[in-house]
Amino acid sequence: MGQLTGGDPSLLRRINSAVVLRALRATDCATLTEITRVTGLSRPTVEGVVEGLIEGGLVAEAAADEGGARRQGRPARRFRFRAEAGHLLGLEIGPHRVAALLSGLDGRVLGAQAKEVEVTAPADERLERLRGAVAELLRRSGVARSSLRAVGVGTPGIVEADGTVRLSTALPQWTGLKLGERLSRSFRCPVLVENDANAAAVAEHWKGSATGTDDVVFVLAGLSPGAGSLIGGRLHRGYGGAAGEIGALHLLGREATPEALLSTTDEPLHPLDEQAVAAVFALARKGDERARAAVERFIRRLVHDVAALVLALDPELVVIGGWAAGLDGVLEPLRRELARYCLRPPRVALSLLGEAAVATGALRLALDHVEERLFAVDGAGAR
Repeated sequence: MGQLTGGDPSLLRRINSAVVLRALRATDCATLTEITRVTGLSRPTVEGVVEGLIEGGLVAEAAADEGGARRQGRPARRFRFRAEAGHLLGLEIGPHRVAALLSGLDGRVLGAQAKEVEVTAPADERLERLRGAVAELLRRSGVARSSLRAVGVGTPGIVEADGTVRLSTALPQWTGLKLGERLSRSFRCPVLVENDANAAAVAEHWKGSATGTDDVVFVLAGLSPGAGSLIGGRLHRGYGGAAGEIGALHLLGREATPEALLSTTDEPLHPLDEQAVAAVFALARKGDERARAAVERFIRRLVHDVAALVLALDPELVVIGGWAAGLDGVLEPLRRELARYCLRPPRVALSLLGEAAVATGALRLALDHVEERLFAVDGAGAR
């Protein structure tokens, strides 16, 4: 980066604007004196920047009763970041449901909407259900579609940078779908598409079991488990976006498929869906020996798949999410296996966000995108 000189007044203004905006966004409201103290900028500079941010719609003068205790005399003017200046969506497109979360520019959730969808639903029907959920959420929240600044999306499969689903076995007609392009027709703002396990990992790091931990593996445990990883606090996607696809490990010389592992007969479980699997788990809880053996086989496979990823990445924490997180006794076998294989076994915890993890992570990805623009100093900031 070149050296900043006195000949760069516009760049200096953008830097100062970003600094002040960050300070205001980090608090409910603040006076010019407080902003000056936090930022280290001069008072005249802060005054000029705040007026510019007010003109740009990102800052407003706070009402007198927003600023804390009343004092005698003329109160100091207080200013706040306008989280309502724009809105964000976090979307989940899954096998059984579509879901949407709405927030302001501060990431605080303002509303949620979910709709069930059949596993066998074709792509067009699934996307139409999603559009319906979004429309209902915006209408109920009184938010105009034009107010959206970014939309994050979490979905099963290997997702390319442009939002194309390169491979997905979980959803019909999903492989090869230009999902980002399709959704962009519904929104006049950037649409960011990410693998569902990756999105869930981001969510747990933001406001779940992994807050304060930067080296994390999140396991979205289902019939074909996937995982998302954070290394040094940054999402690790891999060269082709396929990092964490541990559900494919059975292809590496291991013939036992989920259909075989979860079978309570001599034939593979068919059809393999969550309803059939739930029936196996129900039988296991009632003491059926063959069902209990099937559940134990399934947990053992999950444990070994997770252990393989942990050995490669050496995370501090493993978070278990997805419907398998509700299985009795899933954590202790995992802890035992990791203790056997790892020089320093990671901590293991269940997801705190449950079924909201994917949409929450998608919302965080949208927020990250908007923050990059809000605090940009290269002239590409949001308007």
